[in-house]
Amino acid sequence: MSKKGYWVVMLTVTDAEGYQRYREAIGDAISHFGGRYLVRGGQVTNPEGSDFGRHVVVEFDSYETALNCYRSQGYQTALQHRVAASTGHFATVEGA
Repeated sequence: MSKKGYWVVMLTVTDAEGYQRYREAIGDAISHFGGRYLVRGGQVTNPEGSDFGRHVVVEFDSYETALNCYRSQGYQTALQHRVAASTGHFATVEGA
């Protein structure tokens, strides 16, 4: 059985309208690859000084599926909006 894959994202949104375009554009890619949001915004406490205001965790059935979603044409098109509208960190992580 393969381990789950996760997108772990920490961002500072610099353009709310542009980021909204990203959020609208990624829905099809996430759905197509069976992704499920575990964390999407919400309250944040940064006890170790991180200044990222937005946190997102998306779960996929496998690490490979998470990578394939990121590499997909649908996500890569949406990604242009995120890059233009935010700064931060994005990692694809294999679960335990």
